[in-house]
Amino acid sequence: MEGLLLQSKSKKDIEVLAELAKMIGLKIRRLTNDELEDIGIATAMKKGRTGEYVDTEKYLKKLL
Repeated sequence: MEGLLLQSKSKKDIEVLAELAKMIGLKIRRLTNDELEDIGIATAMKKGRTGEYVDTEKYLKKLL
C-alpha cells in the first residue's frame, strides 16, 4: 500500500482531485488542519532525532 498527501489553498482543486480519486477507485481521507500539523511535527521530530545524548544543562546554557 502506498499513500499520497496533497495540500492546496484552493478548496475547489481539492474537490476536483477527490472526485477524480473516487472515479478511479482510490480511497480518500480528508485530514483536519490539526492532523496535518501533527504529521509535520512528527516528521520534524524524526528528522531531528540523532540518537546522541544531550546534556540538558549545557544545552540550556548555550541558549542564554
